[in-house]
Amino acid sequence: MTVRAYRDIARRPTRRIHVGGVPIGGGAPITVQSMTNTLTHDVKATVAQVNALAEAGADLVRVSCPDEESTAALKHIVQASPVPIIADIHFHYKRAIEAAAAGAACLRINPGNIGSRNRVSEVVSAARDHGCSMRIGVNAGSLEPQLLEKYRSPCPEALVESALSHARVLQDHDFHEFKISVKASDVFLAVAAYRQLAAQCDYPLHLGITEAGATRTGTVKSAIGLGALLWDGIGDTIRVSLAADPVEEVKTGYEILKSLGLRRHGVTIVACPSCARQAFPVIKTVEELEKRLAHIRTPVTLSIVGCVVNGPGEARETDVGLTGGGKGNHMVYLSGVADHKVDDVRLMDHVVDLVEKKAAAVEAANARPADAA
Repeated sequence: MTVRAYRDIARRPTRRIHVGGVPIGGGAPITVQSMTNTLTHDVKATVAQVNALAEAGADLVRVSCPDEESTAALKHIVQASPVPIIADIHFHYKRAIEAAAAGAACLRINPGNIGSRNRVSEVVSAARDHGCSMRIGVNAGSLEPQLLEKYRSPCPEALVESALSHARVLQDHDFHEFKISVKASDVFLAVAAYRQLAAQCDYPLHLGITEAGATRTGTVKSAIGLGALLWDGIGDTIRVSLAADPVEEVKTGYEILKSLGLRRHGVTIVACPSCARQAFPVIKTVEELEKRLAHIRTPVTLSIVGCVVNGPGEARETDVGLTGGGKGNHMVYLSGVADHKVDDVRLMDHVVDLVEKKAAAVEAANARPADAA
């Protein structure tokens, strides 16, 4: 499909860093990450959740390291993980040093809680010694006391001042393998802070609306906040924070990126909300297709429209399309062209088969050497 000019998003130029083997910034694909909610010292449970997140498409996974038992377990988690592991450090700088030694690909530190410049310096040394990148993770809920006293309450200027002051500490140590976040649960505060920060530095930015809420509320808040920033070209890696199964964070993250044309991943379904004109049960069909096509990672577009009002037009824009017809015979479109009809009995299995075949064809074409195309 041709990407039209009005859909183009000019991404903000940034430095490139690496989290393990995953590039962040510098024009690299925007990565999607999540965080485990298991007890980190429970290696079996944590590895199982890491694998589930990786299977859903997470490029990076963060785990909390609040105590020595957790950093001791981290080595085994890193070894078993199919994706780079980020160690989340909140209060004790020694946990960051231990996590670096355990093989973490990145250390996330919260400047407001980690302590003095000397302690941050020790963390920098550990990161450099063990090849870790870092994230300066500023949060409106845990700003440094002096900034709260100065600004009276969390505000964009306070978040940005915190981030840049700690960036200077890393720069003073000639350490530049870091990204920055300035998160808040308030959408307006977070967006304003990120926009100010993006105007003042060229480091890659990790986007998030922190503590966004349960699945529905958090998805809406994240889509508004992250969507606004991404549309501005701001953001190099994202995490959707939901009080839900972390796998839902990954799915939502990809849906946000897919909606903006910034990342293609899995099957994108265009579906009508259904009405009295529908010739088959659209809602039930889409729910079932989402489940049966969840295993596909290759980008494929699918339209499911219950009648001929908008169906043919939507089908022209997708790889596979289904439009409701009369007497149980529905039109199937392939690459935007009406191809054949399918009855109610075979509808579900047939559409799944067509999408799987399309995904396989795309994979084969992508695997073909350029000179053989």
